[in-house]
Amino acid sequence: MARNPLFLVPNIITIARILAIIPIVALVMNGDVILRLIALVIYVIAAASDWLDGYLARAWNQYSPLGRMLDPIADKLLVGILIAALAWDGSFSGWDMIPACAILFREFFVSGLREFLGNVKVVLPVSWLAKWKTTIQLVALAIVLLERIVPGLRLTSDIALWAAGALTLWTGFQYLRASWPHLVEDQK
Repeated sequence: MARNPLFLVPNIITIARILAIIPIVALVMNGDVILRLIALVIYVIAAASDWLDGYLARAWNQYSPLGRMLDPIADKLLVGILIAALAWDGSFSGWDMIPACAILFREFFVSGLREFLGNVKVVLPVSWLAKWKTTIQLVALAIVLLERIVPGLRLTSDIALWAAGALTLWTGFQYLRASWPHLVEDQK
């Protein structure tokens, strides 16, 4: 009998990562420094769970189509919704919105690209650099969260956020370049 993919441990962890977004954003938007610290702790646990669910899926051979679909969505939701909350609460300067928007642009663009290519039976595998991109995004946003708790981190958070934005755009360009032949070929 096939196992229900909802009850596979890696998928439970991924779903928990998605659900963790709600308290993280609620705590960030409250504005209280102590609640922001709690949000940071939950966020770090959620971000680390991205590695854990993949490790457990491989170690326990608990792969599923549901997990392959949910895992990248969980990452994009965590990053994208936290960017929106941090923009709303003023954690980003005007200039910080450039890499923040670049991150959002790339995530939507590559998701759309993957959906289009899936319709023509082309798979774009996740690159090693794209995995690092996600890690750097997650770390950069943690530093932005930490900035209001630990004074003096502005330059560090700016550098991390701009590095995440630049790497995000670069990986988006790599995906576009790899998919270009499929985008321009004549479909008959």
